[in-house]
Amino acid sequence: MENNTIATLADKALLAAIDLGSNSFRLEIGRLYAGQIQRVEYIKEPVRQGGDLDENRNLTPQAIERGLRCLARFAERLQGFDASHVRAVATQTLREANNREIFLKHAKKTLGFDVEVISGVEEARLIYQGVNRFLPQSDEKRLVIDIGGRSTEFILGQGFESHYTASLHVGSVAWSMKHFPSGDFTEKAFSRAEIAAESIFETLGTHYNNKHWDVAYGASGTIGAVADVLAQYGRPLDTITREGLYWLRDELLRARTVEKLRLNGLREDRKPVIAGGLSVLIAVFEFLQIETLNVAKGALRHGLLYDMLAREDDMLDLRNASLRRLARKFDVDQNHANTVANVAVKLFDKVSENINFESGEQQSHARKLHWAAQLHEIGSMISPVDAHIHGAYILEHAEPQGFAQSELHCLSLLILGYRGKIKRLEADLSNRIFVMQLLCLRLAVIMCHARNKPNLRGVQLQLNDNTVTLTMPTYWPEKYPQSYYLLDEETLAWQKTNWRLQLLTT
Repeated sequence: MENNTIATLADKALLAAIDLGSNSFRLEIGRLYAGQIQRVEYIKEPVRQGGDLDENRNLTPQAIERGLRCLARFAERLQGFDASHVRAVATQTLREANNREIFLKHAKKTLGFDVEVISGVEEARLIYQGVNRFLPQSDEKRLVIDIGGRSTEFILGQGFESHYTASLHVGSVAWSMKHFPSGDFTEKAFSRAEIAAESIFETLGTHYNNKHWDVAYGASGTIGAVADVLAQYGRPLDTITREGLYWLRDELLRARTVEKLRLNGLREDRKPVIAGGLSVLIAVFEFLQIETLNVAKGALRHGLLYDMLAREDDMLDLRNASLRRLARKFDVDQNHANTVANVAVKLFDKVSENINFESGEQQSHARKLHWAAQLHEIGSMISPVDAHIHGAYILEHAEPQGFAQSELHCLSLLILGYRGKIKRLEADLSNRIFVMQLLCLRLAVIMCHARNKPNLRGVQLQLNDNTVTLTMPTYWPEKYPQSYYLLDEETLAWQKTNWRLQLLTT
């Protein structure tokens, strides 16, 4: 993506990215100018939710409260921002939290914007995009590493393309709690922490060994904190060496406890998690045989900002390309899929006339419906009879790039529900917009059952309370008897829900 092709927003537009990390929440506000994003404001708060998952993997009430207080402060700064100019994402802690939906519901109300939980692979992709925006363009093969509070991301890429991404459950908060729970620094604790981390890194295979990259870069969190300390003691700026890491470990061992630790350049909020983060970083160096790690300026939040620019241009929206690749992989009949998608969106446009959407909201929901329709037969390669079941499973677990987990879950539910009994669908049928998406997809599949493009002239779809009326021209029952029969059967399927579909001719 060249800078002069991704900027479809007006110059001077303000964009905001919010990263709800396991250790800190961050808000980055930037102004678009000539295809580049220039920082306007940056706020970071050490919320440290990653340390407050209980034995049932639920966020504690205290962790939820800390997070919401921080988001309330962010919300005050974001007043007046358009929803399309703000993206908030949550990472490993909320990926793990069983009660994340409770937090996300309150977070949206507090912040005023949706919070997306992204997969580890998507987090890694965005980190790579953020790092590369601050590096010179070149053909060098780059390894990018980001040690967060509860996960560590590894990305191998070249230019703006990430070729391999991995997210492992190893992080500064998690490792500090597990291996340094009382805040004591011992040789035995460091040894166990490093060995434990390396054992998890073994799952990376050989993709990331030093034969496959030219330069290694580290981003954000632990890596930045370690580099800051090393620079205070005469090491080169923005550079971490193996020698520097072992010197720093010796300094922690000399201090013996968190309370006695005094290091120039180390912030107070970083002290409780420095031992865990350092042990993970040493394990990374040893496992990948890194001699020098260059500290990058970009991070996840910068990747979010530039990803927003790409989403403004449908041709550059990575989600489209990801789904096209998935459709090709499972040999989807693309002509038929596009026909169903176009019919579904036209029906959704008709029924949307009775729904009061916020700015840009209708287009966003129509796009999701279009994606689901394009992939509705993705499971046919496995079983034509149970294509909807297999298709939903594939989409839920394939993790195509560019999507939040909530988006993928919505798409998988639509695919699961495009045929079969609606009542068995484990979905929120009180969600009017989702129900309209599902209805339009089911109607489109019926109308295109002969794998031909139907004539929609004179077809109307109207919503009134919990009743949807599908009005067909008088010639439809005679000209398309099978389609009309299937549509009549569809009205029966909806009778077993709280919604009603009625079929009229005029």
